[in-house]
Amino acid sequence: MQKLTHSKVGWRWWAAGALFMCGFLGLVAGVPLSERPDVLTSGWLTKAYYALGFFVVGGLDLGTPIGGAWWAQTLLWIAFFGAPLLTASAVIEAVVRVLAPGRWQLRRIKGHTIVFGSGRIAMSYLTVLIRASPKTKIVVVDAEFDPVKEQELKQKFNATVVVGDLTHEFLLQQLRLNKARRVLLLGANDFQGFEAASRILDIAPRLRGKIILRCLNLRFMRSLHNTRLTEQCEVFNTYHMAASGFVHDNLISHFRDTQAKDVVVVAGFGRFGQSVLEELHAHAATEIAEVAVVDKDAARRVLVVDEQKRIEDKYQRTVFEGDISHPQVWQKLTAAINLSKDLPTIVLGTGHEQDNLRTALWIKQKYPNALVFARTTEFSKFATEVGTEHGVKSFSITKLFEDNVPEHWVSS
Repeated sequence: MQKLTHSKVGWRWWAAGALFMCGFLGLVAGVPLSERPDVLTSGWLTKAYYALGFFVVGGLDLGTPIGGAWWAQTLLWIAFFGAPLLTASAVIEAVVRVLAPGRWQLRRIKGHTIVFGSGRIAMSYLTVLIRASPKTKIVVVDAEFDPVKEQELKQKFNATVVVGDLTHEFLLQQLRLNKARRVLLLGANDFQGFEAASRILDIAPRLRGKIILRCLNLRFMRSLHNTRLTEQCEVFNTYHMAASGFVHDNLISHFRDTQAKDVVVVAGFGRFGQSVLEELHAHAATEIAEVAVVDKDAARRVLVVDEQKRIEDKYQRTVFEGDISHPQVWQKLTAAINLSKDLPTIVLGTGHEQDNLRTALWIKQKYPNALVFARTTEFSKFATEVGTEHGVKSFSITKLFEDNVPEHWVSS
């Protein structure tokens, strides 16, 4: 984007220099002017001053060439016409840039990454992208932008910001999809994301395999598995990606180091908790003796997981319905499972950060032998420091996502 701007400025300076020399050489060669014959006898510095004036008034106060060598007159006429035209074109371009800067910048952009959405995950992805490929040209599209976030996108990521709906044909035509490197659909509406992917592939078939689509609803994402569209895009769920990284980075090595089979408590059985259990089933099922699930809507969510047949019972599974902050839930759980024995793993993974941390501190105090994890959404310095003081491991969904972004999503 910066390179494009520099090339335009360079062209105009070269043209301005050439036109100035035409005017100056014509005057130095002795071409008389109808309204200012005294210019003929003036010094070279005066002639240079009048040559610069062609860019402002086009020589209107000097009259027209009325004699001299033919080549000198030709040079002077070129300056008379060319200098004001160049000035006018620069003014028009400046106005266009002020009125529609995004469209102007998009006119010749290529090799760019298009990101739809400006939420937390979009900003995290851009952070990873710029870290890996600092010179990447970025276009961010969203229905609306917070003013502060818009400035951050422009200043921190040097992004071109475009307001609009990515399912609209006209907007898609403006984004130069056939010249784009990749497209990431990171909006909050799953159906809109799939609709946009369909339209993008229709306009730019070369982006097949280069569209990365986030789906918030795991059930919806899995219902579309093996459809033609999902085979042409990379579809992912943020929580599933974060859970995969969490299990591989924190749990598998711990399970392998313990002699006895492990007890795991997953407190919070939403998208993250379900994905954690799925990853455990896929990569550490033989290391686990029992899994306890705790959630306010645990029974229904376990039924949904069973319906999708993502997890088979290779270990004992117990379900406890209730709020993770309610003491009675933990009384029932500890009556059924002995958390004082061996090294149980307890993951507090609800979307309520304060409840996760408070409950984690209480469990660690009561069961110091347990490996306790507390989830936050964004990285929290506070939660990390408090957790370190009390032996609780704090982790964030955002950090897990950033750490597990595939390399080909950010390669130049």
